[in-house]
Amino acid sequence: MISVADLLVNDRIPGSYFATDAYVRSDLEMGLLENRQGDRLIALPETLIQAIYSGLDKETGQASRLVLFNCGRWWGKNFYARFCAEVTDYYGTPLSNMAMVEFMQALQQCWITHGWGKVDLDQSHQHRGFLVVKGWNSVFARLALKHEQPVCYLEAGILAAFFSQLTGKDLHCIQTTCESMGADCNRFVLGLAKRLEPAETMVTNLAHDAIMQALCGEN
Repeated sequence: MISVADLLVNDRIPGSYFATDAYVRSDLEMGLLENRQGDRLIALPETLIQAIYSGLDKETGQASRLVLFNCGRWWGKNFYARFCAEVTDYYGTPLSNMAMVEFMQALQQCWITHGWGKVDLDQSHQHRGFLVVKGWNSVFARLALKHEQPVCYLEAGILAAFFSQLTGKDLHCIQTTCESMGADCNRFVLGLAKRLEPAETMVTNLAHDAIMQALCGEN
């Protein structure tokens, strides 16, 4: 927690580090995007995202899911390292010592500022070993090729890596609902891979609540 003494010494009250107007800085003449620490940011055009999806689907077929998930895991590890370093430096406290409300505010604003939509945590199944992440307005869901099952494999990989680093456990992630299929939001279930394995075949024919009941052993 941030102490009153620290605030008096620093003579400032930290605001939202990831506030878009403060975090993203642009140089129109140079064509550069940077964050408030001077690190480069990249803007992905919608046509590029669509091309990645269609190219992978054409070249790798069903394997494109695994390719995107593994890319997401690599991205997620780096994202966690940057997120942890920036938050720790700005708020003057390790991420592990932050209150949950402060952590969630930082993560939610970071998600928005990076253009990934909105995100929230559902901890109602945490006592059974599962964490549900809900997302809205995902560009990856909107631009992906339409299939008969959720398509946000990249985001699933990012979340798996991020929360694995955060918890110190090797977590897997499966998406159970998707905006591309008309769902109200994208739902991702995080847990140990062996416990999530049954859900792999459930996502095509069961609703999210039914999947969670099955995973938790509820009738």
